[in-house]
Amino acid sequence: MQTLFNDILAGLQAIPLFDGHTHLTPGRLSARGVHDILLYHMVISDLYAAGCPNGARLTEFPGFPTDDEGRARMIEALPYYPRIRNTSCMWGVRIILHDLFGWDAPVTADNWERLDAIIRERTGDRAWERTMLRKAGIRKLATELSRRDAQGRDDDLFDFSVEWAFFTRTQRGEFDTALYELERCWGLPPGTPIPHGAHGRPAPARTIQTLDDVQAALAHYVAQLAAAPVSSLATHISTDIQFGAVSDAEMAAALTRRAIAGPCERDIYASYIHDAFLTALEPHAARIAFHCSFCAEPMPHETASLAPQRALADFADVAAQHPAIRFVVMVASRHGDQTLCSMCREIPNITLAGYWWHNFFPGAIRQVMEERLDMLPTNKQIGFFSDAYTVEWAYAKAVMVRNQLAQVLAQKVAQGEYGMDDALAIARAILYEAAEGLWGMTPAKELVDAPG
Repeated sequence: MQTLFNDILAGLQAIPLFDGHTHLTPGRLSARGVHDILLYHMVISDLYAAGCPNGARLTEFPGFPTDDEGRARMIEALPYYPRIRNTSCMWGVRIILHDLFGWDAPVTADNWERLDAIIRERTGDRAWERTMLRKAGIRKLATELSRRDAQGRDDDLFDFSVEWAFFTRTQRGEFDTALYELERCWGLPPGTPIPHGAHGRPAPARTIQTLDDVQAALAHYVAQLAAAPVSSLATHISTDIQFGAVSDAEMAAALTRRAIAGPCERDIYASYIHDAFLTALEPHAARIAFHCSFCAEPMPHETASLAPQRALADFADVAAQHPAIRFVVMVASRHGDQTLCSMCREIPNITLAGYWWHNFFPGAIRQVMEERLDMLPTNKQIGFFSDAYTVEWAYAKAVMVRNQLAQVLAQKVAQGEYGMDDALAIARAILYEAAEGLWGMTPAKELVDAPG
């Protein structure tokens, strides 16, 4: 089996990847210091679980963490790294440090500044950044339109996605989030999303008070999206929300209760706005895919994997009611993935993508790969995206995914389910061709000499 695994892994190295969902910032693709690698948000969750007192992400918006913030957070986290050396997130860290920086020692209070200096030598080196992408076999990436560089640097490497308002994502302790998300975009060009676990809400320039306001704000949002140079919209669908049909009269009445809103009003606001938005998106659906995350619900800092069956059934109803929309779903639940696979077999406009957040662990990745390969055609599953914030993490996740896929395919070849040629052709279909077909992604010219 080891020989078979090695042969398949070697074949996978020659298959290019499209990375259809990242948070890379064009013009600043590489790590700005050791903190961008060792304090990637998934690693922070490991550290927080291990006892590190701060579980919050590093500063993202409106800028990047300062050197002082990065230094303080590294010093705070260093005592806890030995406790997480077993995690797959730390395997990703070791892949980056070994493969890209030639560093194999544990990171300690005595040596982390030396490692930081090594990483900073490469910061902003565009040739180095592109070399890492070629080394990963990545041919093109997608990122948020709001991160696009004003001078157009690195535009050739990217397709763009609007990740702005999250009408159907909940925040802890809030019941009017759908309204707030819509009104904070009203009258403005596409901007940045509100982070998970945000505390406090800046007052929007305009406030929704009536049904006419809802419709006007939504019309503005859709017009901005339709005019944007994007191939997808990225958003989240909360499993807390119970979706249903909402009449104009019910929505208007719920608006009068905003000051005392609870779960009932939350569901009304989200259901009404979501359905109206999808209806308005339909004329643009051939160009703009609806890319949504699912089954990760807010905790104080990040999220937990929650996938009630009722929420999965609600999603099936929503997708079936809007057959023109291409729903590309990133799911953060193992059992939720199996349910969604069964939906994909009966609802043609649902596709599943990658291994998101609470599924990005080797055991979960292999399970998800195996059940999708058994249950779905290759054009209904996208086999990779990194969700990375730096090219180093895009590289590490590409390595990790290829390793898991090699194990899954080796087992299928060993039991006679696939031949070797079929296994590699199937891998190419889900790693490259599915994203090419769903999003129209085409290789970046400068990356065409990548493997494959």
